[in-house]
Amino acid sequence: MKLVYVFDAYCGWSHGFSATLREIVSLRPDLPVEVVSGGLFTGGRRVPIREFGHVQGANAQIAEQTGALFGEAYERLIADGSFVMDSEAAARGVAALRRVAPYRAVELATALQAAFYVDGRSLSDAATYRDLAAAAGLDGDAVVAVFEGSEVRADARADFRRAAELGVTGFPTLLAVDGEHVVPLARGHATADEVDRRLASLS
Repeated sequence: MKLVYVFDAYCGWSHGFSATLREIVSLRPDLPVEVVSGGLFTGGRRVPIREFGHVQGANAQIAEQTGALFGEAYERLIADGSFVMDSEAAARGVAALRRVAPYRAVELATALQAAFYVDGRSLSDAATYRDLAAAAGLDGDAVVAVFEGSEVRADARADFRRAAELGVTGFPTLLAVDGEHVVPLARGHATADEVDRRLASLS
């Protein structure tokens, strides 16, 4: 059995789930985790953030329920409403980090969310990945080279297909997958204890 975490780096509820996910991984170090980008803001949804009028209210709710931080730099980034969240670019970034350090996918995916929601960094900007990689002790130039290459575009598309095949319609979603058997463990929000109890019931 393994865990499959389907999220979007530009999803506030996914950011809110980061601490829970890290705690689950620490509680269940024996379980491999597949990290999949869901593709929330692609195609016609790739528009200036002002088009999503609910963002500030949703972030307040996420912070209240999960304790997640939304930094001043993030607030400045989105203040004039012109910032465009591009989930395809973010998925390429996740894929690049995953290719360079596959066993640290959870750590790096959650760090990527903090880069946006706390530090106000664009996930379309190669410099974001260079700095994040350096902070994690990875080769920043190598990560950027992968991010800007053609293979991660295919990786991003494959992630979006994988999410659809798993029947995921909202982010974040955490699944337990054992062969063809797929059991939802969390959708949107759950505590680590709740997820751990659900996992224990599968044993």
